[in-house]
Amino acid sequence: MSLRKKIADSPWFNDSLEGAFAAYIRFAHRTSRWERTGFEPMDEAVRAGEPVIMALWHQRLMMAPFMFDTTLGPICSLTSSARAGSAVGRLLGRFGFDTVPMSSHKRHVALSRAVLGKMRDGISIGIATDGPRGPARIASTVPLVWARASGKRIFVVSYAARRQITFPTWDRLTLPAPYTRGVLMCKEWTEHVPRKASEEELEALRLKLEAALNEITDATDRAVGRKPSAAPNRPRE
Repeated sequence: MSLRKKIADSPWFNDSLEGAFAAYIRFAHRTSRWERTGFEPMDEAVRAGEPVIMALWHQRLMMAPFMFDTTLGPICSLTSSARAGSAVGRLLGRFGFDTVPMSSHKRHVALSRAVLGKMRDGISIGIATDGPRGPARIASTVPLVWARASGKRIFVVSYAARRQITFPTWDRLTLPAPYTRGVLMCKEWTEHVPRKASEEELEALRLKLEAALNEITDATDRAVGRKPSAAPNRPRE
């Protein structure tokens, strides 16, 4: 085993790295001015014991702990079982999120049963709708399948900061800089997902969900004076 792999697999190394990221995220949030808008309907549902499906782009995942208020109810995030995804799951765990790991070896039926079981227990689900490996800003049908099976509401969320760090990842993952101005936004996606939706209906709904995620993400960018991020399926504005 190479030294690099030994370091990457080291529990001490991973715990230290995740702790540093968590501390940075808390510091960036605490030292900046944040406006949180549109979250009342989702907060009210969770407070009443109604689990929800919180959908966002993977690019804006790092501020998820401040989009969902875990003092109102529990939430479980869906993360990859690969090394990077597991690290993200453990990072979110430091903010009170539970995790359901996705695996390419795990059947989708088994995964859906695990997720729907969580929702029956009153636990909300958070999902990066284009994760864990993309393509960036292309929505999967996964939240729609769960909404169809559970009857639960979908809320799209995003954040943006006036000054931020952008990583050279497949989705250009962002982190807010300290001492800046930021916004967190939430909006309910009100399209009905029929219990017996055809493949054509599901694709049409997927495109509508994708558009809603792009709209709220662009809105957060504009709110802090940034140009909307370029998505792979459309030109930069």
